Amino acid sequence: MPLTNINALRAAHVETDPYDYLVVPDFLDTVSLEQVNGDYPAIDSAANHTLENLTYGATFEQLIQELQGPELAAVLGKHFDMDLVSLPTTVTVRKFCERTDGNIHTDHKSKVITVLIYFNEQWNNEAGQLRLLRSKDNIENYAAQITPSGGSLLAFRRTDHSWHGHTQFVGERRMVQLNYLDQSWFAVIAQRVSRFGTHFMKNVLGMR
Repeated sequence: MPLTNINALRAAHVETDPYDYLVVPDFLDTVSLEQVNGDYPAIDSAANHTLENLTYGATFEQLIQELQGPELAAVLGKHFDMDLVSLPTTVTVRKFCERTDGNIHTDHKSKVITVLIYFNEQWNNEAGQLRLLRSKDNIENYAAQITPSGGSLLAFRRTDHSWHGHTQFVGERRMVQLNYLDQSWFAVIAQRVSRFGTHFMKNVLGMR
């Protein structure tokens, strides 16, 4: 049985303020959420982790397969009027937030659509809620605030003004990020340069 609710995604409505996005509160039901959390990767650091660096159970693996499958890409592509089925994807997994997380940003130019799925079974904190912002320098100037409660999905179109971030939060904040990547020559080069810079800072300079 599928873990994700594709029909709920089909029924979602794309909002346009401050940029194109949609929210599906019940993308995973409570049973699927519990099963996925039971097989969630054992992460002990506040960072984004690639799948190849993680160990996880069969249910979490099924979730990743569904997220990277053609059906999800086709439905999202219809919402955003884009051909996503032909584009490659990247997936990163997160479990914890630290004080330096949540800074306002727009995502890298190599990404065309960002999808975030949350896995905390409850969220009772005002902090740590993702804000879709109208400017790059004011976390309070937001058009929407997305509670990172378990089973929720947020997808948005990456643009030069797709500013987002959250107020300071320290603690467990489970999230999977799926990105569809632009394959133009400029985007591919920019992505490689960005990755090289990240590896250089971490490996050569010893930064974390």
